[in-house]
Amino acid sequence: MHIMKKQVLLIILLALPLWLKAADVSVTGLRTEQMVDPMGLDTAAPRMSWRLESSQRNVMQTAYRILVASSPELLAQDKGDLWDSGKVESDASVWIPYQGKRLKSNQRVYWKVRSYTNRGETEWSEPARWGMGPLGEIHWKGRWIGWDAAFAWDREDSHSRLSSRYLRTEFKTQAKEIKYATLHLCGLGMYELFINGQRIGDQVLAPAPSDYRRTVLYNSFDVTKQVAGGNADNAIGVTLGNGRFYTMRQNYKPYKIPTFGYPKLRLNLIIEYTDGSIQRINSDEKWRLTAQGPIRSNNEYDGEIYDARMELGNWTQPGYDDSKWLKAQRVSLPYGTLRGNTAPNMKVMKTLKPAVFKQYGDRYMIDFGQNMAGWVRINIAKAAAGDTICIRYAERVKNDGTELDVENLRHSQSTDYYTKVSHPHGSFI
Repeated sequence: MHIMKKQVLLIILLALPLWLKAADVSVTGLRTEQMVDPMGLDTAAPRMSWRLESSQRNVMQTAYRILVASSPELLAQDKGDLWDSGKVESDASVWIPYQGKRLKSNQRVYWKVRSYTNRGETEWSEPARWGMGPLGEIHWKGRWIGWDAAFAWDREDSHSRLSSRYLRTEFKTQAKEIKYATLHLCGLGMYELFINGQRIGDQVLAPAPSDYRRTVLYNSFDVTKQVAGGNADNAIGVTLGNGRFYTMRQNYKPYKIPTFGYPKLRLNLIIEYTDGSIQRINSDEKWRLTAQGPIRSNNEYDGEIYDARMELGNWTQPGYDDSKWLKAQRVSLPYGTLRGNTAPNMKVMKTLKPAVFKQYGDRYMIDFGQNMAGWVRINIAKAAAGDTICIRYAERVKNDGTELDVENLRHSQSTDYYTKVSHPHGSFI
C-alpha cells in the first residue's frame, strides 16, 4: 500500500513540470506609451505595458523578461541587441521603462515579452514595435512653410472665413530598393496628407489641439508602401485647415480667444534604402501652394463652405501642372515646441443612419437620435450643377418639432454650404 502511494506521488511530481509548461497563460495587449505600435515617439525611454490572459483563475505574474531589437529578424532569433532585460522579479506589467542602448531619431524598434507566473512560464508574446521621431529641433530638417496672410477673398472678423491652403511637391526616388520610408509632419491648425493620390492614415481633425504657445504636436507615419521606389516619380500633397490655431473668432475678445497665426506646415520624409543610404524630402520654399481650391472656408464654430466647381483634380499625384500655383513662403515659427503626439488621433468610429427623416416644403429635417461629432453624407444626384445645399446643425428642436432650436449655440452658425459640380456619383461628405 505504501509502495503504491509513493508511485502515485512520484507520477504527480514528474507530471508537475509538464503541467507548468503547458499552462493556459499568454502575454497579449502589448503597448508602448499606452499606444499600439506607435510612430514618432520623442522620449529617450519609452515605457512598455502588457497583460496576461488565461482561462484559469488566480494567475499572477512573478517575473518578466523583455527583448528589444533593431530588426524583426533579430527579434525572431530571440536576440535583443538593443536591450535584454534578463529575468526581472516583479509583478509589474505597466509603464516599464526602456533601459537599453541609446535610441536614435527615426529608429524602428521591435520588442516582445515573456512572463513568469505562479502557473508557469509563458511563451514569448507576439512582437510589437515602435518608431522614434525626431529627437529635438536639431533633428528636424526643412522649414515651416505656408502663406502668412489672408487672401483677397477671405474675411477676418468675428465670423472668420479663411480658405484652406493646398501644398504640394514632387520628387524622384533613387534607383535602389527602399527599406523604410517614414514621414513626420506638423500641419497647423489641421491637415490631410496624401502621397501619390493616397490619403495617409485614418486620423481626422489632426493634430490634436494644444496650447500652441507651449506645444505643437506632430504625427509620424510609415509610408513605405505608398512611396514608389526604383527611380520613380512621387508626389506629396497636404491640405491645411484652420482648426484652433487660426481661431474661429478673429479680433473678438482677444483676452480670452487667442489666435496663433496662419496655417503652416513642417514636413520631413526620410527614405532609407537597403544599402544604408538615406534620402530626405523636406518642406521648403520649393513647394507650391494655392488657396484657390474647393474649401472656401473652414471654421469649427460656423461650418465649412465647399465649392465642388473649384476642385483641383489629381493634384496629389505626380505629373500635375502646378505652374499657376504660388511658391510657398517661409513663414513665422509657431511659439510652441514640436513634440510627438502621445495619444491616438481622432478617427471615425461609427456610421449612423437617420432615426427620423421629415420634409417641410423645400426643407428636410434629419434626426440621428443622438448628439455626435461627425459629418453627414448626402446623395444629391437630383441637384443641378451650381446648386448650393445648406446644412444647418443643432442639438435640439423647438417644441413643435418643425424648427431647429439653436439658442444654446449662441453666436455659432454651425452651417455647411456645398455647391455642386457635375459628378457621376452625385454624393458628397
